[in-house]
Amino acid sequence: MSKIKKEMSERAELSEVVAEKPAQKLGRKRDHTRDDKILEATIDILADTSFDGMTMDMVAARAKAGKATVYRRWSSKAELVRDALAWMNRNHLELESLPDTGTLREDLLVLLKPQSIAEEERKFRVLAGLGSFLQHPEFAEAGTAGIFEPWVVVNRELMNRAVVRGEIPSHADIEMACQVITSMASFRGLIQRKPFDKPFFTVLIDGILLPALKNPQTAPNIMDR
Repeated sequence: MSKIKKEMSERAELSEVVAEKPAQKLGRKRDHTRDDKILEATIDILADTSFDGMTMDMVAARAKAGKATVYRRWSSKAELVRDALAWMNRNHLELESLPDTGTLREDLLVLLKPQSIAEEERKFRVLAGLGSFLQHPEFAEAGTAGIFEPWVVVNRELMNRAVVRGEIPSHADIEMACQVITSMASFRGLIQRKPFDKPFFTVLIDGILLPALKNPQTAPNIMDR
């Protein structure tokens, strides 16, 4: 009986030691520098082969990463493409720090980074080749939001600043103006297959956005319906 009690006591002490001992960390710390390489490889392959022709193996090979490395970060091809589209957008727009030139016109133009013809062509091929990705509502919606939503947020902030400066009236339809910008960017790229560059954006700002913001209609905002 005493032997049994002694064994139980020893097991209890052993359990306490194990509980107090820090758990051993398994695996290596995630290298975040690989993320950009994988996302860039994804965009390159989308431009070359389209979403339907892309595989996770192809991405891993292009990024010089193991397939397991890719799957640890993204569990599916659709999820990877969603994040790659957002990454592509961040490289086109200056979203890290808001410009403050003193005028809304110049602030909006400063956001747009110059793109080479090759970069613009690659973007057209990516968007045109999304194919069945758009049939994944949970990813397609997030993917398109990843492309445009950061831009909308920044544009909204710049326009609100213009209201504070007295550059545009407080009842200007800012939400509509933000949607005009992203809608025209989509139409320009997907339908016309032309770059949404500064010359085009300048015409859009001077001919449509600023006149509409500075002279807003008093009718109800249809975006609220």
